[in-house]
Amino acid sequence: MPHLTPINKKKFNKFLFAVGCKLERTKGDHRIYWRADLKRPVVITEDKIVPVFIIRNNLRTLGMSPDEYVKILENI
Repeated sequence: MPHLTPINKKKFNKFLFAVGCKLERTKGDHRIYWRADLKRPVVITEDKIVPVFIIRNNLRTLGMSPDEYVKILENI
């Protein structure tokens, strides 16, 4: 399993768009993304860096493994 590291918010946004998520709304300093097959939204903050625990939680929500995440990031 690859070692996850914090990532720039812009690159994580590109990742979310690449997996089919759409920006649903912005509330306060949080961005809420949605995809039709998800049971709950993907939420990230407006901070410049997305920490590993938020990446892991959102991968769990998306039903993806860290390996799939890294492969998609390499193609962005």
